[in-house]
Amino acid sequence: MRMISPAALRSQYTPGTRVELLQMEDIQAPPVGTKGTVIGIDDTGSLMMRWDNGSGLNVLYGIDRCRIITE
Repeated sequence: MRMISPAALRSQYTPGTRVELLQMEDIQAPPVGTKGTVIGIDDTGSLMMRWDNGSGLNVLYGIDRCRIITE
């Protein structure tokens, strides 16, 4: 897997970007298919999220998977 810098991720996932969760390896993960809004990217490259179901669990880039959606 190719690593992407947090700066590059910030240009791709700007605050307000809508995503759909495809996979998350966490016991507290929102269900696959949950949609949410990116609120920022932290210095490790994690997508800081506001999920539509109320969760705030980050997407760990390179471990979890999501896709950008347009609504």
